[in-house]
Amino acid sequence: MAAKSKGASKVKYSKEQYLYWYDSMVLQRKFEEKAGQLYGQQKIRGFCHLYIGQEACSSGSVSALKKGDKYITAYRDHGHPLALGTDPGKIMAELYGKVTGTTKGKGGSMHIFDKEVGFMGGHGIVGAQIPMGAGIGFAEKYLGTDNVCICYFGDGAIRQGAFHEALNMAMTWKIPTIFVVENNGYAMGTSVARTSNVRELYTLGEAYDIPSEAVDAMDVEIVHEAVSRAAERARKGEGPSFLEFKTYRYRGHSMSDPQKYRTKEEVAEWKQRDPIELIKDRILTNGIATQEELDAIDEKVKKQVDEAVKFAEESPWPKPEEAFEDIYVQSDYPFLKE
Repeated sequence: MAAKSKGASKVKYSKEQYLYWYDSMVLQRKFEEKAGQLYGQQKIRGFCHLYIGQEACSSGSVSALKKGDKYITAYRDHGHPLALGTDPGKIMAELYGKVTGTTKGKGGSMHIFDKEVGFMGGHGIVGAQIPMGAGIGFAEKYLGTDNVCICYFGDGAIRQGAFHEALNMAMTWKIPTIFVVENNGYAMGTSVARTSNVRELYTLGEAYDIPSEAVDAMDVEIVHEAVSRAAERARKGEGPSFLEFKTYRYRGHSMSDPQKYRTKEEVAEWKQRDPIELIKDRILTNGIATQEELDAIDEKVKKQVDEAVKFAEESPWPKPEEAFEDIYVQSDYPFLKE
């Protein structure tokens, strides 16, 4: 169970900031609940991994970073672009496999991509995005920007050798990448305790002298603050950070997961610190906004999700010949013209 938040009742940020967090997390939750329902109706097929319970990880990160920063994650990838502002209709259309989707219906649930908001994609190969995240950070350093890359992966991916290779390189070259393990307790159905002698995953970063810390990722404010600190270090040229987001998914690893590896009591205990209910209570308790204002956000989100489904339903399927498009990139680099 994640540690209790300290100083959680203090109002540290603007009303707009708190309402962004609430709006963003509710949108992710309602979108994912609808996606789960549509999957049951076979409107969405293939693999589908929901982000329900982990919304504070994405919303708190986005609020801490700036335009121009890059994001990359694994295949539980619907929440991050939603937090970044990607059109929910395009994401839903991608889940449907429609041509109006974020990757023209070719990627599906596991490969959402939106370069317009800096989202460099969800990736299906476990751990593959970790060295890619280091590479994106290196590109920003090479180009002389002050942008950072934030790279998310699960507690199972941390067992990949590429994790250690990427951290070693990133710290050696002071690459501005924030590495984040979203530790929801289970790599598919296998607990962290069964796969490693090291239970506090953030300590793995200490082997490379990377600033590393555990983060209560059920609290969006704490996520925001941890990512802000890491981004400040990166922009100052001090290199990467490694954050362990201690979070929890309320649904299975994927839609096909019967979840027999954990108890109902465990899930219920984690739901006592639902990230949405936590920020909602903070907003109301401190008079940041009224219940009517939050109800208006709920209604707006419901309309957004309904419109996203309508857009996906009415969008066309890709034409068969489009399977041969987007295979090669057109480039102006001289050596590619030879």
